[in-house]
Amino acid sequence: MNGRIFERPVLVKNGQFVVEEIGSLADAFEFLERWPESRRGPIYQTALRACQRAHDGHVSLSVARDAFAGFARSVKILEPVSTALPWMTGAKSGRGGVPA
Repeated sequence: MNGRIFERPVLVKNGQFVVEEIGSLADAFEFLERWPESRRGPIYQTALRACQRAHDGHVSLSVARDAFAGFARSVKILEPVSTALPWMTGAKSGRGGVPA
């Protein structure tokens, strides 16, 4: 499953201040496995099925990623990429590459 990387990661809030990057099918499976059973509903099941189908090669990784993101949105843990990845925006400095 190592080569099954999402085109874009899904960022989820995993606690009040912790943001977790879900960048692959393996990450999605791990997160879904940890999700409390008492909070698993039809959208959770849909995301899990989409990941299983992507793993088996029946749907694309983008379908699994979108289903996982939809699940995260439905349970209000989806974090916008633009606000959560400041280290990916690059240095805003002169020639040295170090922020001023």
